[in-house]
Amino acid sequence: MSNDYKRGSFQLMKSINRSTVLNMIREKAPISRAEIAKQTKLTPPTVGNIVKELIDEQFILETTQGVSHGGRKPTFLEIRADQFFIIGIDVGKFTMKFIVANLHGFPVDRFTLEIPSANQLLNTMKKGISTLIEKEEHFHKRFLGIGIGMHGIVNTETGVSLYAPFFDTYNISIKSELEAEYNMLVRVENDAKTMTLGESWIGNGNQASKLVGINVGHGIGAGITIKGELYQGEHFIAGEIGHMTIDLSGPLCSCGNYGCLQALAAGPAIAENAIKALKAGKSSYIRELAGDDLDRIDGSIIHKAAIQGDPFSIELLNQTGRYLGIGITNLIHMINPERIILGGGVAQSGNFILDPIKETIKNRGLTEEAKNTPIVFSKLGKDASAIGASVLILKHFYQGLR
Repeated sequence: MSNDYKRGSFQLMKSINRSTVLNMIREKAPISRAEIAKQTKLTPPTVGNIVKELIDEQFILETTQGVSHGGRKPTFLEIRADQFFIIGIDVGKFTMKFIVANLHGFPVDRFTLEIPSANQLLNTMKKGISTLIEKEEHFHKRFLGIGIGMHGIVNTETGVSLYAPFFDTYNISIKSELEAEYNMLVRVENDAKTMTLGESWIGNGNQASKLVGINVGHGIGAGITIKGELYQGEHFIAGEIGHMTIDLSGPLCSCGNYGCLQALAAGPAIAENAIKALKAGKSSYIRELAGDDLDRIDGSIIHKAAIQGDPFSIELLNQTGRYLGIGITNLIHMINPERIILGGGVAQSGNFILDPIKETIKNRGLTEEAKNTPIVFSKLGKDASAIGASVLILKHFYQGLR
């Protein structure tokens, strides 16, 4: 056996052990050294050495002492959450959201920039990142990396945006460009997948081993996590449920097909259906809320009208829920998840869409268990994709080479 191989094996094992200890503290804190050794099956000296390194590097800290069971009182350990930070970015159709997250993934700062045009995408990212790093309150903070939730198809291995339909752009090298600019780790992922990842770590998907998150906004996409790991598919398009055909005779979708779920239930489709009906003479409170300017109509106005009891708006959202229910039923039959989480702007419509979704699944589900698949709204709300983007870096930090 070569010495190089021995050194490589030793370093790999050390990294795995370190990640195991760090993750145990993240998940179980407050926890003692003895309990870490017991649960991980590592020797007490190994745990002690790793803990000393992590304390010296300011990743963890000693807190309170526990109750003695015959020997010295155990000292509890916790993550030192506010010593290192991550920048998370959610790239939308018109705006880009930036957050600064601590080592638990919780935002400590946030702001939003408008995206002037498709060719200003990278410049907008750089402007936002530089603004955060240079802010007085963040000047002395140590950043571990930058995570980005980008709509469309992303090669997660190279960090290249293969296709962003809202911008009609191809092959944008986000990772290499930002790593060269800021000299820190950059990870890029689809925004629906980062939403799902965020929920799986600190949201309503926590502890679910098979989870689906569905982002319903300007487009519709999904993320699938299995035991906490995102499922990508062979060519990174797993989760593109917005382009699942729901109605062969349905409207033209931006992808060129007809009757896609996105063309029937995404935010622009809901607004377009409302405008068509109003132009045809349909009476609705929507018109008053829009100041009789049909170009102002969007999902938010339709939701406000529904809250006021406008029958047309309620039925419009109910129909959206039924379309989503068909798509979600198909997803349940294909993936059979433990839980489904709904996020994005359209999800703000609450029970106006959730009730018909559940009713549709009840009517179409193959088994009783499928009919009763739990469906909940995102806990992280509008920050979900940006928080999930920061988790891309946290996963690297906590899980190391695994």
